[in-house]
Amino acid sequence: MVDQHAPSLKRSALDNGLWGLIMSWRTLEEKHPDLAAFGAERLHGKVAYLATLRTDGSPRVHPMTPIIGSGRFFVFMEPTSPKGHDLRRDGRYAIHCSVSDTSGAGGEFIITGQAHFIDNPELRALAVRLASYTPVDRYALFEFDIEAF
Repeated sequence: MVDQHAPSLKRSALDNGLWGLIMSWRTLEEKHPDLAAFGAERLHGKVAYLATLRTDGSPRVHPMTPIIGSGRFFVFMEPTSPKGHDLRRDGRYAIHCSVSDTSGAGGEFIITGQAHFIDNPELRALAVRLASYTPVDRYALFEFDIEAF
């Protein structure tokens, strides 16, 4: 079952001229605080699914644990991870939250956009502080901007 509020929120994004624009998580929080809060509740510190594109253009799906806070959306991953290689080559992604049961009663949250490799020590320190686990030093860090929700 898809979240009952999603259709009206999508129309709201269209009406406000935000649909199709690249935005940060902070912009989502500012423009659509209820949607951002729902997304953070469904994603932050929980297993979610990241779809990336292989070199041949076919999709690849990976489990990962998003980090959301301070207006940012981060994901750490092993430096040898196929998802990291995919994102460095082509930053396009889709993320879908886990569902709590077969009915999907808790709602679904889906976003798409562009991911960017982060090599900034201050942003890395922020992501480590916000994480629900302890990322190891070797992990690669990506930040995700949002294009559609």
